[in-house]
Amino acid sequence: MFPDVLYELFSNMPRQGPGSKESTRKAYRLIPRLPPQPHILDVGCGSGMQTLELARISNGKITALDNYQPFLDDLRKHAKSEGLDEKIETINGSMLELPFTKNSFDIMWSEGAIYIIGFEKGLREWKSLIKRGGYLVASELTWIKPDMPSEIRIYLEGEYQGIKNIEENREIIQQADYNEVGSFILPKSGWWDDFYEPLQKHLNLLKPKYTGNREATAALDATQLEIDMYRKYSRYYSYVFYLMQSR
Repeated sequence: MFPDVLYELFSNMPRQGPGSKESTRKAYRLIPRLPPQPHILDVGCGSGMQTLELARISNGKITALDNYQPFLDDLRKHAKSEGLDEKIETINGSMLELPFTKNSFDIMWSEGAIYIIGFEKGLREWKSLIKRGGYLVASELTWIKPDMPSEIRIYLEGEYQGIKNIEENREIIQQADYNEVGSFILPKSGWWDDFYEPLQKHLNLLKPKYTGNREATAALDATQLEIDMYRKYSRYYSYVFYLMQSR
C-alpha cells in the first residue's frame, strides 16, 4: 500500500516523476504520420505536466488516466486556466485494468509510469487499445552504461526488478510486435528541474513534521535515498523514451 505521506509528498509538485516539457515535445515531434486530430491516452498521468503539453502541441483529444483523484483535480484546474479543458478528459482508474475498448487510441503515452505494470507486460496488454499503425510512447528506467557499481545495481534491482539496458528493451519491443521509430535518453535536467529539486524541498519540510512516525519516516528516508543514489550514480541509468509503432 502506498503510504499516505507519499501522496502528501508528491502533491503540489510540477510532476510526480522525471521528465520535462522539452522531452514531451521532442518525443511527440519524433512521431511520424500522425492524423490531424489524434486521440491520445496518457496512462499514469499524475498532475499532468506532460498532458497539458500534449494538449498545447497537438490538435487532438487527450484522455488522462490516474488512480489518485487529487492529481486529476489539479490537472483539471490547470487545463481550465489555460483554456485546454475541452481537449482533456480525466478518468480515475487503474492502468492494470484500463476501461477502454479495442482500437481506441492513435497514441498511448506513459511518462515514468509503465514500470507499475512492467514494460513488457504493458506493451503486450496495451497493444489492443492502439489503432492499427498507431503508437505507444513510454519512458522507462533503463541502464545506460555497463559495469555499474554493485551499490547502485543492487539498489535499483531491489526497487525495480524489471530494469534492463537499451538493447534488451529494444528486443522486448520487437517481440511485442512493435517497430521502434525513435528513442532518446532523458537528460539530467529532466530529473532535477521539475522533479528532484522541488521534491527535496518537500522532503525538508515534511521530515520534521513526521518525526516519531516510523512508517512515514521510513517512506521519506527511502525517497531521500533515491535522490542521493541518482546524484551519485546518474551516469549509469536514466529514463529512456521509447517511441513504438504497433504492427
